[in-house]
Amino acid sequence: MAMLKVIEILAESDKSWEDAAQVAVTTAAKTVRHIKSINVENLSATVDKGKIKTFRLNARIAFLLE
Repeated sequence: MAMLKVIEILAESDKSWEDAAQVAVTTAAKTVRHIKSINVENLSATVDKGKIKTFRLNARIAFLLE
């Protein structure tokens, strides 16, 4: 039986929420192997002078335990 572990990641991007999700996965992949899924929660953004400056999200990343 496969066992998965879930970690929570906070990520941000100056491009988009999709890019912030990719940043979360890319950063986690530097130290975690066998990533299987990402669950994105709590989208938010910072605003400066009426424009979105950074896109932020909380994500749960699941990976396979060896």
